[in-house]
Amino acid sequence: MIDTLVIIPTYNEMANAEAIATAVLGACPEADVLFVDDNSPDGTGRLAARLAAENSRIHVLHRERKQGLGRAYLAGFRWALERPQYQFILEMDADFSHDPAAVPQLRAAAQTADVALGSRYVGGIRVINWPMSRLVLSTAAALYVRIITGMPFSDPTGGFKCFRRAVLQTIDLDQIQANGYAFQIEMTHRAWHLGFKVVESPIVFEERREGQSKMNGGIINEALWMVWKLQARCHFRRRPGKTNPESVQAVRETV
Repeated sequence: MIDTLVIIPTYNEMANAEAIATAVLGACPEADVLFVDDNSPDGTGRLAARLAAENSRIHVLHRERKQGLGRAYLAGFRWALERPQYQFILEMDADFSHDPAAVPQLRAAAQTADVALGSRYVGGIRVINWPMSRLVLSTAAALYVRIITGMPFSDPTGGFKCFRRAVLQTIDLDQIQANGYAFQIEMTHRAWHLGFKVVESPIVFEERREGQSKMNGGIINEALWMVWKLQARCHFRRRPGKTNPESVQAVRETV
């Protein structure tokens, strides 16, 4: 039974789109793939449309222009929530930095929790082909987030994760502000503060095979400031608020 949706944002991912869809569908028989394409100049959207026409497990959501990673995922979440068959909703990159073989692992982790974070750092560092400067930046960012927010996760900036449907239906998606990698921090922080169970599942992260990284200074600055905005929003509490455990359990069971 198809109960899982893997959302893959694309912008100029012509070299990767078909291969990543094939790999995901092969690794997880319970999953469909949704490409969210920001009108890629290289024709990725047209390729995704062809793949969708050929395979009923592949879908594509076309957007008029490049609007950022966070807006792409939010559009994908809303698309998934309109279709009740999807009980597990994953985020992953198109460039094979996230291993499609790990999709069933994250789905299984979310079955016993509410959010499963694919972690590069829990239990050790598992990153391939990154320069030392990038690794230092990433691990320092994770430490910064933990210190400011109090979230006890080794890899809060990672973008390979699985949400149970209940989590996305409970979070007010219209209130999500971040758009770059800070989007990952904000979504995890919202779920954690609402009382949902968040677990880390170890993954291996490999630098992208094709194309160029979307990382830039604006994305880094957004992440630096977003953690303070999150803290101000929750009155600088460094632990989840007093959520009624019974109400959270009710959401898990009914959604």
